[in-house]
Amino acid sequence: MTPSAVAARHGISLRHLQQLFRDRGETVAAGIRRRRLERCRADLADPALLTSPVHTMARRWGFTNASVFSRTFREAYGTSPTEFRHRAVREALARKINEPCAPGTSGGLARP
Repeated sequence: MTPSAVAARHGISLRHLQQLFRDRGETVAAGIRRRRLERCRADLADPALLTSPVHTMARRWGFTNASVFSRTFREAYGTSPTEFRHRAVREALARKINEPCAPGTSGGLARP
């Protein structure tokens, strides 16, 4: 995905696209990178994707170099992708464990 491709997809000129982003205080490339990082972060936090390697997720969202992805992620979020994933999955599982049981259930425990 490039700024030119985004402009063409939306039927606007590259100059107009750049102006729209400039009004928001970021470049088109920075906006694309930010969105890609957000998508990677969401995938890394998803316990269902725990078996997918970090570099596979990065590649899915347009990061073709693992070390560049790792450095960019750390700059944006203050932690490595792997560290973020471990923390996010632990927190998600802790929330799941602490959720109240549905009415009328024993929370998986056998009744006496």
